[in-house]
Amino acid sequence: MEKIKLTIALSGLNNIDSPGPGIPVVRGLRDSKEIDARIIGLVYDNLEPGPYMHDLVDKSYKVPYPSDGVEPFLERIRYIHQVEKIDVLIPNFDSELFTFMKSEKILREMGIRTFLPTLQQFEERHKSNLPEYGKKYGVNVPFSAPITSVEDFRKMQDKFEFPVVVKGKFYDAYIAYDMDQVALYFNKIAAKWGLPIVIQEFVRGTEVNVIALGDGKGNTIGAVPMRKTYITDKGKAWGGITLEDPTMMDLTYKIISQTKWRGGMELELIRTTKNELYMIEINPRLPAWVYLAVAAGQNLPEALVKLAMDIQVAPFTKYDIGKMFIRYSFDLIVELNEFEKLSTKGEL
Repeated sequence: MEKIKLTIALSGLNNIDSPGPGIPVVRGLRDSKEIDARIIGLVYDNLEPGPYMHDLVDKSYKVPYPSDGVEPFLERIRYIHQVEKIDVLIPNFDSELFTFMKSEKILREMGIRTFLPTLQQFEERHKSNLPEYGKKYGVNVPFSAPITSVEDFRKMQDKFEFPVVVKGKFYDAYIAYDMDQVALYFNKIAAKWGLPIVIQEFVRGTEVNVIALGDGKGNTIGAVPMRKTYITDKGKAWGGITLEDPTMMDLTYKIISQTKWRGGMELELIRTTKNELYMIEINPRLPAWVYLAVAAGQNLPEALVKLAMDIQVAPFTKYDIGKMFIRYSFDLIVELNEFEKLSTKGEL
């Protein structure tokens, strides 16, 4: 079968100690037997490794940060599209999704396809909205509350028991064992990601995750559960293994069916000693460990691109159990002139 030639632009190329999903998504697309992809990297920082991985990324362009606003972003995308003729665009950072979703109609008119959650889906699964989300869809979630100052937490401290989890609205989470640590982590996260900060009940148990892809009509195209086998000090999975877990799968089907989720997602869960599942977070895109799902038999990046292109996708019905991933660091050797070219011209 002849492959479909597509130009695919994507972000999240910071393949570092807290890696973005971009490079694993590219690896999945490179493994595709149906898509012949030209990969365009969208880069925020000159030191993101992705642009220098020439075996994976064909061309890279600097783009404005999401905080710069929608118009500078669209202006840059128009230029890149004029040169590259982008077919599909895949954002891989939580912090940029709002900009992409607001621009989805404009991008479509330009000829650029995306496959993203709706604004309602994106907003209601925010960490600060998780208690309401749990009630609405019948899912166990830890008690949590958004705060905009440490004093807010002092006023509601009687509702929590230490330790508590202090979370940023996009990234970062720390376990605080007393008020001093709450203040420390509040200031650290707020300086980086802004307000509000979420204080969440600490649930003891084993961290497990599910990666999934919804078609926007209530159907689950693919889902693979995983248990973290090694976690970094930043809380990132540095190793994991696929599980046979019908309870996790049923929860995933339930959420996608009820919400009619559109696009990739990751459910972050805690399994307690009583074998109860608590959902502590929903990430609204494919996670950095997506290549484990590809290796286990579900090429979710390929499926997402096909959905974006209105190509019919049959749901995956199985995956390999006991498939492991082990992340490793690698010294990428780069010529100075390449770094200078990306820094000065904004493309490589």
